[in-house]
Amino acid sequence: MQTPWRQVFLADDEPPRWQAVLEPLQAALGAPEPKPEQGLAQYRACQPRLARALLSLQLPGWLVSELISDHNDRLYRRAIAEAVDAMQEQGWGEPPIGFCVLVMGSGGRHESLLHPDQDNALILEDYPPERHVEIDGWFTQLAERFTAALDAAGIPFCRGYVMASQPLWRKPVSAWCEQMRLWMATRRVKLVQLCNILFDFNPVYGDEALAHRLRAAIQAQVPDAGLFMHEMAELLDEAPVALDRFDRLRGDGVEAPHPYAINLKRQGLLPLTASLRLLALKRGLSAVGSRQRLSELHAMQALTDDRAWGLQHAFEHLMQLLLDAQLHTHEAGGQPDNWLDTTRLCDGERRQLQWNLQQIQAFQRHVKQVRAG
Repeated sequence: MQTPWRQVFLADDEPPRWQAVLEPLQAALGAPEPKPEQGLAQYRACQPRLARALLSLQLPGWLVSELISDHNDRLYRRAIAEAVDAMQEQGWGEPPIGFCVLVMGSGGRHESLLHPDQDNALILEDYPPERHVEIDGWFTQLAERFTAALDAAGIPFCRGYVMASQPLWRKPVSAWCEQMRLWMATRRVKLVQLCNILFDFNPVYGDEALAHRLRAAIQAQVPDAGLFMHEMAELLDEAPVALDRFDRLRGDGVEAPHPYAINLKRQGLLPLTASLRLLALKRGLSAVGSRQRLSELHAMQALTDDRAWGLQHAFEHLMQLLLDAQLHTHEAGGQPDNWLDTTRLCDGERRQLQWNLQQIQAFQRHVKQVRAG
Protein backbone atom coordinates (compact mmCIF):
# COMPACT_ATOMS: atom_id res chain seq x y z
CA MET A 1 0.00 0.00 0.00
CA GLN A 2 1.38 3.39 -1.01
CA THR A 3 2.02 5.72 1.91
CA PRO A 4 0.80 9.35 2.00
CA TRP A 5 4.43 10.49 1.77
CA ARG A 6 4.67 9.10 -1.78
CA GLN A 7 2.10 11.69 -2.90
CA VAL A 8 4.29 14.67 -2.07
CA PHE A 9 6.36 14.94 -5.27
CA LEU A 10 4.01 13.07 -7.59
CA ALA A 11 3.37 15.90 -10.08
CA ASP A 12 6.18 17.92 -11.68
CA ASP A 13 3.93 20.86 -12.61
CA GLU A 14 2.61 21.47 -9.09
CA PRO A 15 4.09 22.48 -5.75
CA PRO A 16 4.83 19.55 -3.43
CA ARG A 17 1.57 18.03 -2.15
CA TRP A 18 2.20 18.25 1.58
CA GLN A 19 -1.55 18.39 2.13
CA ALA A 20 -1.79 14.72 1.13
CA VAL A 21 0.45 13.85 4.07
CA LEU A 22 -1.33 16.07 6.56
CA GLU A 23 -4.93 15.14 5.70
CA PRO A 24 -5.19 12.12 8.06
CA LEU A 25 -3.76 14.13 10.93
CA GLN A 26 -5.98 17.13 10.22
CA ALA A 27 -9.01 14.85 10.12
CA ALA A 28 -8.07 13.38 13.51
CA LEU A 29 -7.58 16.80 15.07
CA GLY A 30 -10.18 18.67 13.03
CA ALA A 31 -12.97 18.44 15.57
CA PRO A 32 -13.35 21.66 17.57
CA GLU A 33 -12.06 21.75 21.12
CA PRO A 34 -14.86 20.69 23.51
CA LYS A 35 -16.45 23.49 25.46
CA PRO A 36 -16.21 23.36 29.27
CA GLU A 37 -19.90 22.52 29.59
CA GLN A 38 -19.39 19.50 27.34
CA GLY A 39 -16.71 18.05 29.60
CA LEU A 40 -13.42 16.54 28.46
CA ALA A 41 -14.66 13.12 27.35
CA GLN A 42 -14.89 14.28 23.73
CA TYR A 43 -11.25 15.39 23.86
CA ARG A 44 -10.11 12.06 25.28
CA ALA A 45 -12.26 10.04 22.88
CA CYS A 46 -10.34 11.24 19.83
CA GLN A 47 -7.12 9.49 20.91
CA PRO A 48 -7.63 6.21 19.00
CA ARG A 49 -8.34 8.21 15.84
CA LEU A 50 -5.28 10.35 16.52
CA ALA A 51 -3.10 7.29 17.05
CA ARG A 52 -4.30 5.69 13.82
CA ALA A 53 -3.63 8.92 11.90
CA LEU A 54 -0.11 9.17 13.32
CA LEU A 55 0.60 5.55 12.43
CA SER A 56 -0.59 6.25 8.88
CA LEU A 57 2.31 8.70 8.65
CA GLN A 58 4.68 5.82 9.53
CA LEU A 59 5.51 7.25 12.95
CA PRO A 60 6.80 4.50 15.28
CA GLY A 61 4.63 3.33 18.15
CA TRP A 62 6.96 4.72 20.82
CA LEU A 63 6.69 8.22 19.33
CA VAL A 64 2.90 7.91 19.01
CA SER A 65 2.93 6.98 22.70
CA GLU A 66 4.83 10.14 23.59
CA LEU A 67 2.31 12.23 21.65
CA ILE A 68 -0.63 10.48 23.33
CA SER A 69 1.04 11.21 26.68
CA ASP A 70 1.39 14.88 25.71
CA HIS A 71 -2.29 14.81 24.77
CA ASN A 72 -3.12 13.41 28.22
CA ASP A 73 -0.96 16.10 29.84
CA ARG A 74 -3.01 18.72 28.04
CA LEU A 75 -6.18 17.08 29.31
CA TYR A 76 -4.73 17.19 32.84
CA ARG A 77 -3.95 20.89 32.49
CA ARG A 78 -7.47 21.66 31.27
CA ALA A 79 -9.07 19.63 34.05
CA ILE A 80 -6.99 21.39 36.70
CA ALA A 81 -7.48 24.87 35.24
CA GLU A 82 -11.23 24.33 34.99
CA ALA A 83 -11.34 23.11 38.59
CA VAL A 84 -9.42 26.20 39.77
CA ASP A 85 -11.77 28.50 37.83
CA ALA A 86 -14.88 26.77 39.18
CA MET A 87 -13.63 27.03 42.75
CA GLN A 88 -13.00 30.74 42.34
CA GLU A 89 -16.51 31.24 40.95
CA GLN A 90 -17.96 29.31 43.90
CA GLY A 91 -16.20 31.42 46.51
CA TRP A 92 -13.16 29.30 47.33
CA GLY A 93 -10.84 32.05 46.10
CA GLU A 94 -7.49 31.70 44.37
CA PRO A 95 -4.95 28.99 45.32
CA PRO A 96 -3.69 30.05 48.75
CA ILE A 97 -0.08 29.01 47.98
CA GLY A 98 1.97 27.72 45.06
CA PHE A 99 1.63 24.10 44.04
CA CYS A 100 2.66 21.55 41.43
CA VAL A 101 0.70 18.57 40.08
CA LEU A 102 2.77 15.50 39.19
CA VAL A 103 1.89 12.74 36.76
CA MET A 104 3.59 9.45 37.61
CA GLY A 105 4.09 5.95 36.20
CA SER A 106 3.78 5.46 32.45
CA GLY A 107 2.27 8.94 32.14
CA GLY A 108 5.29 10.43 33.91
CA ARG A 109 7.60 8.52 31.55
CA HIS A 110 5.47 9.75 28.60
CA GLU A 111 4.80 6.15 27.61
CA SER A 112 0.99 6.11 27.82
CA LEU A 113 -1.03 4.25 25.22
CA LEU A 114 -4.82 3.88 25.02
CA HIS A 115 -5.40 2.21 28.41
CA PRO A 116 -4.23 4.77 31.01
CA ASP A 117 -5.33 5.29 34.56
CA GLN A 118 -4.54 8.04 37.05
CA ASP A 119 -1.27 8.16 38.96
CA ASN A 120 -0.86 11.72 40.22
CA ALA A 121 0.30 13.72 43.23
CA LEU A 122 0.36 17.27 44.59
CA ILE A 123 3.38 19.14 45.93
CA LEU A 124 2.54 22.27 47.91
CA GLU A 125 4.73 25.14 48.98
CA ASP A 126 5.64 24.95 52.66
CA TYR A 127 3.19 26.72 54.96
CA PRO A 128 2.77 27.32 58.72
CA PRO A 129 1.16 24.41 60.61
CA GLU A 130 -1.62 26.66 61.88
CA ARG A 131 -2.86 27.11 58.30
CA HIS A 132 -3.12 23.37 57.58
CA VAL A 133 -6.91 23.07 57.80
CA GLU A 134 -7.43 26.05 55.51
CA ILE A 135 -4.77 25.16 52.93
CA ASP A 136 -5.18 21.40 52.85
CA GLY A 137 -8.94 21.83 52.64
CA TRP A 138 -8.54 24.00 49.53
CA PHE A 139 -6.23 21.52 47.80
CA THR A 140 -8.30 18.51 48.82
CA GLN A 141 -11.21 20.13 47.02
CA LEU A 142 -9.06 20.88 43.98
CA ALA A 143 -7.71 17.34 43.80
CA GLU A 144 -11.14 15.75 44.17
CA ARG A 145 -12.47 17.92 41.38
CA PHE A 146 -9.76 17.39 38.79
CA THR A 147 -9.40 13.65 39.44
CA ALA A 148 -13.18 13.26 39.07
CA ALA A 149 -13.07 15.25 35.83
CA LEU A 150 -10.31 13.02 34.47
CA ASP A 151 -12.26 9.91 35.45
CA ALA A 152 -15.34 11.21 33.64
CA ALA A 153 -13.20 11.98 30.60
CA GLY A 154 -11.91 8.41 30.32
CA ILE A 155 -8.75 8.39 32.46
CA PRO A 156 -10.14 6.32 35.33
CA PHE A 157 -9.36 6.61 39.00
CA CYS A 158 -6.33 4.61 40.12
CA ARG A 159 -7.50 1.35 41.69
CA GLY A 160 -4.65 1.66 44.18
CA TYR A 161 -5.69 5.23 45.14
CA VAL A 162 -2.43 6.78 43.94
CA MET A 163 -4.01 10.18 43.43
CA ALA A 164 -3.65 13.71 44.75
CA SER A 165 -7.08 13.41 46.38
CA GLN A 166 -5.48 11.07 48.97
CA PRO A 167 -3.46 12.62 51.84
CA LEU A 168 -0.49 10.32 51.19
CA TRP A 169 -0.04 11.87 47.75
CA ARG A 170 -0.67 15.52 48.74
CA LYS A 171 1.69 17.40 51.05
CA PRO A 172 4.15 20.32 51.32
CA VAL A 173 7.50 19.95 49.62
CA SER A 174 9.44 19.66 52.91
CA ALA A 175 7.09 16.88 54.02
CA TRP A 176 7.66 15.13 50.69
CA CYS A 177 11.42 15.31 51.13
CA GLU A 178 11.19 13.98 54.69
CA GLN A 179 8.85 11.22 53.58
CA MET A 180 11.33 10.09 50.94
CA ARG A 181 14.15 10.17 53.48
CA LEU A 182 12.17 7.88 55.78
CA TRP A 183 10.91 5.58 53.03
CA MET A 184 14.33 5.15 51.45
CA ALA A 185 15.96 4.40 54.81
CA THR A 186 14.18 1.04 55.02
CA ARG A 187 13.64 -2.04 52.87
CA ARG A 188 9.93 -2.51 53.45
CA VAL A 189 8.31 -3.99 50.34
CA LYS A 190 5.23 -1.76 50.38
CA LEU A 191 7.31 1.41 50.65
CA VAL A 192 9.56 0.32 47.79
CA GLN A 193 6.47 -0.35 45.67
CA LEU A 194 5.13 3.13 46.42
CA CYS A 195 8.49 4.69 45.57
CA ASN A 196 8.59 2.79 42.27
CA ILE A 197 5.40 4.62 41.32
CA LEU A 198 6.64 8.01 42.53
CA PHE A 199 10.15 7.91 41.04
CA ASP A 200 8.83 8.14 37.47
CA PHE A 201 7.21 11.56 37.82
CA ASN A 202 6.97 14.66 35.71
CA PRO A 203 5.34 18.02 36.56
CA VAL A 204 2.23 18.71 34.51
CA TYR A 205 0.82 21.89 36.09
CA GLY A 206 2.04 24.61 38.43
CA ASP A 207 5.44 25.52 39.87
CA GLU A 208 7.96 23.06 38.43
CA ALA A 209 10.64 24.20 40.89
CA LEU A 210 8.80 22.21 43.56
CA ALA A 211 9.15 19.05 41.45
CA HIS A 212 12.85 19.75 40.85
CA ARG A 213 13.40 20.13 44.60
CA LEU A 214 11.76 16.76 45.27
CA ARG A 215 13.81 15.03 42.58
CA ALA A 216 17.03 16.48 43.99
CA ALA A 217 16.08 15.20 47.46
CA ILE A 218 15.49 11.70 46.08
CA GLN A 219 18.82 11.64 44.25
CA ALA A 220 20.65 12.90 47.34
CA GLN A 221 19.19 10.04 49.36
CA VAL A 222 20.30 7.24 47.00
CA PRO A 223 23.91 6.82 48.27
CA ASP A 224 22.62 6.08 51.79
CA ALA A 225 19.76 3.82 50.66
CA GLY A 226 21.60 0.52 50.24
CA LEU A 227 18.95 -1.66 51.91
CA PHE A 228 16.19 0.10 50.00
CA MET A 229 17.97 -0.39 46.65
CA HIS A 230 18.57 -4.04 47.49
CA GLU A 231 14.85 -4.52 48.02
CA MET A 232 14.16 -2.77 44.71
CA ALA A 233 16.43 -5.32 43.05
CA GLU A 234 14.71 -8.21 44.84
CA LEU A 235 11.33 -7.01 43.60
CA LEU A 236 12.48 -7.45 40.01
CA ASP A 237 11.84 -11.16 40.52
CA GLU A 238 8.16 -10.36 41.03
CA ALA A 239 7.91 -8.98 37.49
CA PRO A 240 8.93 -11.94 35.29
CA VAL A 241 8.73 -11.70 31.52
CA ALA A 242 6.30 -13.84 29.54
CA LEU A 243 8.65 -16.78 29.01
CA ASP A 244 8.60 -20.25 30.54
CA ARG A 245 11.73 -22.07 31.72
CA PHE A 246 12.39 -23.22 28.15
CA ASP A 247 12.18 -19.61 26.89
CA ARG A 248 8.88 -20.24 25.14
CA LEU A 249 6.21 -17.54 25.11
CA ARG A 250 3.94 -18.07 28.09
CA GLY A 251 1.66 -15.65 29.90
CA ASP A 252 1.12 -15.87 33.65
CA GLY A 253 -2.58 -16.56 33.16
CA VAL A 254 -3.71 -13.93 35.68
CA GLU A 255 -7.12 -12.67 34.47
CA ALA A 256 -6.18 -13.74 30.94
CA PRO A 257 -9.09 -13.64 28.44
CA HIS A 258 -7.85 -16.84 26.76
CA PRO A 259 -4.85 -19.22 26.93
CA TYR A 260 -2.90 -17.44 24.18
CA ALA A 261 -3.07 -13.96 25.74
CA ILE A 262 -0.04 -12.21 27.21
CA ASN A 263 -0.32 -9.09 29.32
CA LEU A 264 2.38 -7.26 27.41
CA LYS A 265 2.60 -4.40 29.87
CA ARG A 266 2.85 -6.54 33.01
CA GLN A 267 5.09 -9.23 31.51
CA GLY A 268 7.13 -7.20 29.06
CA LEU A 269 7.27 -3.45 29.48
CA LEU A 270 7.10 -3.29 33.28
CA PRO A 271 10.06 -5.66 33.81
CA LEU A 272 12.08 -3.45 31.45
CA THR A 273 11.03 -0.11 32.94
CA ALA A 274 11.59 -1.37 36.49
CA SER A 275 15.12 -2.52 35.63
CA LEU A 276 15.91 0.76 33.90
CA ARG A 277 14.56 2.75 36.85
CA LEU A 278 16.78 0.90 39.29
CA LEU A 279 19.92 1.20 37.18
CA ALA A 280 19.26 4.89 36.49
CA LEU A 281 18.92 5.54 40.24
CA LYS A 282 22.13 3.65 40.97
CA ARG A 283 23.95 5.74 38.36
CA GLY A 284 22.53 9.05 39.60
CA LEU A 285 20.50 9.85 36.48
CA SER A 286 17.45 12.11 36.60
CA ALA A 287 16.02 10.84 33.30
CA VAL A 288 12.52 9.38 33.52
CA GLY A 289 11.59 8.08 30.05
CA SER A 290 12.82 4.61 29.09
CA ARG A 291 14.48 5.64 25.83
CA GLN A 292 16.21 8.57 27.53
CA ARG A 293 17.42 6.33 30.34
CA LEU A 294 18.75 3.84 27.81
CA SER A 295 20.55 6.59 25.91
CA GLU A 296 22.14 8.13 29.01
CA LEU A 297 23.12 4.76 30.50
CA HIS A 298 24.74 3.81 27.20
CA ALA A 299 26.54 7.17 26.98
CA MET A 300 28.09 6.65 30.43
CA GLN A 301 29.05 3.08 29.47
CA ALA A 302 26.72 1.48 31.99
CA LEU A 303 25.35 -0.52 29.05
CA THR A 304 27.34 -2.15 26.27
CA ASP A 305 26.57 -1.28 22.66
CA ASP A 306 24.90 -4.64 22.10
CA ARG A 307 22.77 -4.48 25.25
CA ALA A 308 21.68 -0.89 24.61
CA TRP A 309 20.75 -1.72 21.02
CA GLY A 310 18.87 -4.86 22.03
CA LEU A 311 16.91 -3.16 24.81
CA GLN A 312 15.97 -0.17 22.69
CA HIS A 313 14.77 -2.50 19.96
CA ALA A 314 12.82 -4.55 22.52
CA PHE A 315 11.17 -1.48 24.04
CA GLU A 316 10.18 -0.02 20.70
CA HIS A 317 8.85 -3.34 19.38
CA LEU A 318 6.77 -4.04 22.49
CA MET A 319 5.29 -0.53 22.39
CA GLN A 320 4.37 -1.05 18.74
CA LEU A 321 2.80 -4.46 19.41
CA LEU A 322 0.76 -3.14 22.32
CA LEU A 323 -0.46 -0.06 20.46
CA ASP A 324 -1.48 -2.18 17.47
CA ALA A 325 -3.30 -4.61 19.78
CA GLN A 326 -5.15 -1.77 21.52
CA LEU A 327 -6.24 -0.23 18.23
CA HIS A 328 -7.41 -3.63 16.98
CA THR A 329 -9.51 -4.06 20.13
CA HIS A 330 -10.94 -0.55 19.86
CA GLU A 331 -11.82 -0.94 16.19
CA ALA A 332 -13.54 -4.25 16.98
CA GLY A 333 -15.79 -2.43 19.44
CA GLY A 334 -13.96 -3.33 22.66
CA GLN A 335 -12.13 -1.35 25.32
CA PRO A 336 -8.33 -1.15 24.77
CA ASP A 337 -6.37 -3.10 27.35
CA ASN A 338 -2.87 -4.52 27.82
CA TRP A 339 -3.47 -7.98 26.34
CA LEU A 340 -1.72 -9.28 23.25
CA ASP A 341 -3.32 -12.20 21.40
CA THR A 342 -0.27 -14.17 20.23
CA THR A 343 -2.39 -16.09 17.71
CA ARG A 344 -2.56 -12.87 15.67
CA LEU A 345 1.23 -12.93 15.23
CA CYS A 346 2.97 -14.83 12.49
CA ASP A 347 5.80 -17.20 13.37
CA GLY A 348 8.45 -14.57 12.68
CA GLU A 349 6.69 -12.03 14.89
CA ARG A 350 6.44 -14.55 17.73
CA ARG A 351 10.15 -15.31 17.42
CA GLN A 352 10.88 -11.60 17.44
CA LEU A 353 8.83 -11.15 20.61
CA GLN A 354 10.55 -14.14 22.20
CA TRP A 355 13.98 -12.65 21.43
CA ASN A 356 12.96 -9.26 22.85
CA LEU A 357 11.73 -10.81 26.09
CA GLN A 358 15.00 -12.74 26.39
CA GLN A 359 16.90 -9.43 26.18
CA ILE A 360 14.76 -7.97 28.96
CA GLN A 361 15.15 -11.08 31.11
CA ALA A 362 18.94 -10.99 30.76
CA PHE A 363 18.92 -7.28 31.62
CA GLN A 364 16.90 -7.93 34.77
CA ARG A 365 19.53 -10.40 35.94
CA HIS A 366 22.32 -7.98 35.07
CA VAL A 367 20.75 -5.09 37.03
CA LYS A 368 20.38 -7.21 40.16
CA GLN A 369 24.15 -7.75 40.14
CA VAL A 370 25.18 -4.13 39.49
CA ARG A 371 26.66 -2.18 42.37
CA ALA A 372 26.15 1.54 42.65
CA GLY A 373 28.92 3.74 41.41
